[in-house]
Amino acid sequence: MIKVGIIGGAGYTAGELIRLLIHHEKVTIDFVFSTSNAANKIYAVHQDLVGALEQEFTNTLNPDVDAVFLCLGHGNSKMFLEENNFSDNTKIIDLSNDFRLKPNQIFKGKEFIYGLPELQKEHIKDTNHIANPGCFATAIQLALLPLFNSNLAKKDIHINAVTGATGAGTSLSKTTHFTWRDNNFSYYKPFMHQHLDEIKQSVKQLDNNFKSEIYFMPNRGNFSRGIFATAYTKYEGGLEEAKQIYKNYYKNDPFTMLSDDEIHLKQVVNTNNCVLHLHKHENQLLVTSIIDNLLKGASGQAIQNMNLMFGFNESEGLKLKATYF
Repeated sequence: MIKVGIIGGAGYTAGELIRLLIHHEKVTIDFVFSTSNAANKIYAVHQDLVGALEQEFTNTLNPDVDAVFLCLGHGNSKMFLEENNFSDNTKIIDLSNDFRLKPNQIFKGKEFIYGLPELQKEHIKDTNHIANPGCFATAIQLALLPLFNSNLAKKDIHINAVTGATGAGTSLSKTTHFTWRDNNFSYYKPFMHQHLDEIKQSVKQLDNNFKSEIYFMPNRGNFSRGIFATAYTKYEGGLEEAKQIYKNYYKNDPFTMLSDDEIHLKQVVNTNNCVLHLHKHENQLLVTSIIDNLLKGASGQAIQNMNLMFGFNESEGLKLKATYF
């Protein structure tokens, strides 16, 4: 049994971590850190946890926990680690974007490994520090990795992806209010979303000869959780050949799978799965990718990484069923 701590305990990703970890047979939650909620019951914020645990938020750290999850806003993880120290044996999993990109992956002598298991599982097993991928970056990379791994992506790639309201976090803004979001649809950060840098970094890792462009259009949907992403590019091979390439690439990855049927978002909401579908139109290959942004795109993947780091079964605590109706 390992002891874990959660920093930034009042947000969406922390809530998902708590819900998953209280059922993880090899984990006990040592503390949930939140300065604004210290001494309040955790279920006072994460109200679905009434009856599930009596633990309180704390503003005190245990520096000797086996693992700590940083669920802080972007830019705050680095600041937190500058002001607080953990044991050399404490494994750190950061859910912000502070350490995802080189050269920022080296911090205070610690090397943060980019934590996309389908890309570099063996490196994750051997590290103590993980930079958990972004939600859009996860969905899109899983759509594209087999192509780049086989050096089959040669031309420009066009991506359109829609995320639910939880992707914006708990802080209110003009575009997160129900009255604005409901019955509405919009794009934001066209061609310049920060997760594009993660995607390009991984592309170079697999195929340094790729010289074409990746165009990404992110959108806001009027639903709570999930990401529906489509990507298409020129592809000269056949559809069955492409399917076999994808199946071979993900054959040892328990959460990423290919569907022969067209897919929809409800298949993955409340799971750690990524489901992919391929469609060929003339010389264009269309790849559809769906994930739950809070699970495979954040907290579920963080626990998947934790399992790998501690030598647990990769699926431990993550055998979840979709919220289908």
